[in-house]
Amino acid sequence: MKARAIVVHEHGGPEVMKLEEVDVADPGPDEVRIRNHAIGLNFIDIYYRTGLYPAAPPHGLGFEGAGVVDAVGANVKFLKEGDRVAYGQGPLGAYADVRVMPPTMVVKLPKKIGFEEAAAATLKGLTVQYLFRQTYRLQGHETILFHAAAGGVGLIACQWAKALGVKLIGTVSSPEKAALAKKHGAWATIDYTKENFVERVKELTGGAKVPVVYDGVGKDTWEGSLDCLQPRGLMVSFGNASGPVTGVNLGILAAKGSLFVTRPTLATHVTPRAKLEEAAEELFDMMVRGKIKVEIDQRYKLEEAARAHEDLAGRKTTGSSVLLP
Repeated sequence: MKARAIVVHEHGGPEVMKLEEVDVADPGPDEVRIRNHAIGLNFIDIYYRTGLYPAAPPHGLGFEGAGVVDAVGANVKFLKEGDRVAYGQGPLGAYADVRVMPPTMVVKLPKKIGFEEAAAATLKGLTVQYLFRQTYRLQGHETILFHAAAGGVGLIACQWAKALGVKLIGTVSSPEKAALAKKHGAWATIDYTKENFVERVKELTGGAKVPVVYDGVGKDTWEGSLDCLQPRGLMVSFGNASGPVTGVNLGILAAKGSLFVTRPTLATHVTPRAKLEEAAEELFDMMVRGKIKVEIDQRYKLEEAARAHEDLAGRKTTGSSVLLP
């Protein structure tokens, strides 16, 4: 069958994304075909478009979406045609009307959660789940630092932290984003364009600093984030919005207090499939109970993917964004 999809033939700026008509095959015995109703937009999509993360062109883009199962392979037993589903991880190719993918990466969607909501929350929500419940399992008494608190991941993190009884200090880039983060549960915010976030963290914690920093920004915040940590604290570097962290000097970790550093990814926290189902169940339960509400502040048509990337990279977005096929 024919479908529309964004294809990247060479790495570069937003202009390299081309909307093309592509052939979508029937699913193999261990595959499912999904008709997307909504597609999630994430910073990792930019990394693959630019070539920061390696993928051999031509290739598609996007990891996150929600829709209806269109066809199932002969060996697939836990999904059937007509099932409402969501997915938040590989392979590349979510920017499409219809796609084929492994069923091990697909979860059933509760009836109370809409397609746009799921497409805006599955990858980001699973990210917060593994950060808060697996990488550093928050107990409910901590004060933590979370960078980019008004972004799609950040707003879910603000709500999840509040639900756990955790005091989240969030960095933001404007008064409007500060208000948004506070509205979603941040205990305190720091406008890094006007304030030194290291000094503010010390002030807010009475000099105690924090046991864990969650940093999806990367290069620009790396050194400062280390200075916010208590002795033997954990630096969780999970993204590269400002560029990758390179040339890490292990001696600095010793000098700054026997610090720990991890560079986690979603894939290793939702494998095998039982781990994915467990994480998704916790996320969807939080959403159904109203503990996490997804703010979709931007909607773009599939053919507007280049503008969506420009807005995301230019920090013009708040909350989550979706592409609509």
